[in-house]
Amino acid sequence: MELEAGRGHTRGMKTPKKAIDSFAEIATARITLQDTDPPIWREVELPTSITLKVLHDIVQATVGWMDYHLWEFVIDGRTYGLPDDEDWGTAPRKEAAKVRLRDVLKPGETVIAYTYDFGDDWVHEIRVTDIRQGEPGVGYPRYVAGERNGPPEDCGGVPGFYDVLDARADPHHQEHQTAVTWLDDYDPEIIDELPIKYALGRIAARRNAARARLAKTAKT
Repeated sequence: MELEAGRGHTRGMKTPKKAIDSFAEIATARITLQDTDPPIWREVELPTSITLKVLHDIVQATVGWMDYHLWEFVIDGRTYGLPDDEDWGTAPRKEAAKVRLRDVLKPGETVIAYTYDFGDDWVHEIRVTDIRQGEPGVGYPRYVAGERNGPPEDCGGVPGFYDVLDARADPHHQEHQTAVTWLDDYDPEIIDELPIKYALGRIAARRNAARARLAKTAKT
């Protein structure tokens, strides 16, 4: 389990108030799956203290991916992803689990590119804005809004996604029956928000536990 704060402090040493304040800082992130028309997007409020690995978890949960494939972030020309011993020969990158979101943010707006599945090449644009203090008693990350269902895994990227939807919609298409069977009851227009909220709630619960430890340490 990845701790969100308090790592590395000395036993018995009082936690500075600044650490608790920075733990409570949040931002708004709009995640858009590139080249989709109409666009597939999600908006979330998230802590700036999370690592980029947790940001990966948030994107996976909100778009509906299953975390089956490799992934990476690119921010200002620098690449972040899995540790070197898990990169399967891909380009060198900084380990996402060791970099916090707040450390790569700029004043105003920060644009982050996130690619999932280097075969299907799902490219997402994450725009992070409105850095501020979170509301007391609210768990973050928190789902705000979104439109349209995320694509099924392993459908061939954006072109393959639209091809299989076209095949299902056309009874005369030679791949129609295959598409009907493969997509089953998938609806591209409907977001199942409950799993998104559950997944983000689990991340928020881990953070709340870490924050409680910080507050307890600050009082001792």
